[in-house]
Amino acid sequence: MLEIEMKFPAPDFAPIQEKLLRWNPRRDEAREEADHYYNAPDRDFARTDEALRLRRSGAANVVTYKGPRQAGPAKTRTEIEVALENGAQAAEDFCRLLTHLGYRAVAVVSKKRLVYHFDSGGFALQACLDDVDRLGHFVEVEIVAPEDRKTQAQQVLLQVVGELGLTDVERRSYLEMILQILP
Repeated sequence: MLEIEMKFPAPDFAPIQEKLLRWNPRRDEAREEADHYYNAPDRDFARTDEALRLRRSGAANVVTYKGPRQAGPAKTRTEIEVALENGAQAAEDFCRLLTHLGYRAVAVVSKKRLVYHFDSGGFALQACLDDVDRLGHFVEVEIVAPEDRKTQAQQVLLQVVGELGLTDVERRSYLEMILQILP
């Protein structure tokens, strides 16, 4: 599957939420997430434009691999997610396993996230309102689609962000932004 997303700085979430609510979305409970990023022992993910992370969201743990970005108007990349057992011990064990295999911890991106789910153009979308530690407020709009529907998904995404009035796209990942401000 492909993750197709766009991210925008948003100093004020209120106008975005007002527009989203017109679409009768399903809203998740607000949650805190900590994304623990790792680099491989055999290649530099910053150079290959890949990412490997463990996301901790409450008791839930999910490992995600993101492949290199593909060409197009939105950030489009292969995404593979695998759920781990819940709880701190499972997360710690997985991190220890990565370290034993030679992976290196790079950074942790922490955020408060509010997710809205809605449909448009035959796709399920998510709009995430993120308050990212040290970076500020952002809105991410995302579609997960099969590769054979990539073009249609990108078109729907562009239409939705236009309807939300989002214009100042941020092409860097949160990890890239955090690494630019770390000492």
